Parts: sequence; structure tokens; C-alpha cells
Amino acid sequence: MEINTLLYFLTASVLLTLAPGPDNLYLLAKSLASGAKSGVFLSAGLASGIVFHTGLVILGVAALIQSSPMAFAGLKFIGAGYLLYLAWRAFHETGELQMGQADATASYLAIYRRGVLMNILNPKVLLFFLAFLPQFVDTESTGLSWHIALLGAIFALQAFAIFSCIALCAGSVRKFILGQRNLNRILGVVQGVVLTIIALAILLA
Repeated sequence: MEINTLLYFLTASVLLTLAPGPDNLYLLAKSLASGAKSGVFLSAGLASGIVFHTGLVILGVAALIQSSPMAFAGLKFIGAGYLLYLAWRAFHETGELQMGQADATASYLAIYRRGVLMNILNPKVLLFFLAFLPQFVDTESTGLSWHIALLGAIFALQAFAIFSCIALCAGSVRKFILGQRNLNRILGVVQGVVLTIIALAILLA
């Protein structure tokens, strides 16, 4: 694979990741509500989901799901249901933000798992990688699977770096707003709204 192709791919990946979207908004709200470290673990989960989808593309499972309406619909409803469950929990956030309580509602491992599940249960992400990754490889060359794996790894790494920067910036802002009355409730509503929008987008896709 030529270096120019990798540079084009990296540029496109960074622009896609920076584009305002549900993942960025939810990550921002979560980092404000629970702190930068929670946001970084959520970022790692989202990036791990990218690795998972890359693996499915290589194995051909993505194409199989795309060709099977029943399989696609099943994944869509499971993913939307999980996001609506997370939204329901977020809507019930109460209390004030206090120092030392940033991650009282969930362990870092649980936040990581949430990021992974949010990504792997979203069929739109799966189909995006099925369409996006092959555009940057020579389908007639040998080592096609390794090329796709390399592109998936690059996308995941740059996404983790950008998402982590968002989390760290939001975490820094959070330090200036700790203790604000009803702020945790407001941020919980914001998280819930974003998750609900993502779920509806999946169902209506």
C-alpha cells in the first residue's frame, strides 16, 4: 500500500471523526458529567468497536448482514434498545456535581463496555466501514485482509486520540463548574436526549 494512499485515508478519517455527530456529543456530555477519565475510557470503548467492525468486514460478515434484511433488522433493534436503556438511565441522573463523585455511577470498565456496545450494536457503523475501508485498497492485490486491518487500526487509533482530546478538554471545563446546582441533572438530560436521537436514527435508517 502506497504512503500517499495512507495519508489520504488518514486525512479522510480525521475529518470524519471531527465532524459533529452523536458520538462526539455523547462523549462531550459524558465527560462533562463524569470527568475526563471516564471520557477517555468511553473513547477507548468506541475505538475498540471500530476494531470489531473492521474484523467483521475482513471476515465478510458485514456483507452477509447487509444482504440479510432479518439479520440487519435484528441488530438494529438490539442496538436501539440498548441505547434507549442508556437514555432512560441518563434521564434519571440527579444531584449536584461534586469533587470525587465523578465516577460514582459506573466503574471505568463499565464505561468502556458501554462504548464498545454502543459501537458494535450500531449497524450503520458496520455498513459505513463496509463501504469506506475498501475504497482505499486495491481489491486485486494480495494481502487484501491485511490492508483492511491496517486501515481499520489507523482509523481506530486516530479516533481514540481525537475522542480523548475531546474528553480531556471537557474534563478541564468540568473543573470550573463543579458544585453547580442541578447541573448533573441537566447533563443527564443532555446525555439522554443524545442517546435517544442515536437510537431513533438507527431505527429509522
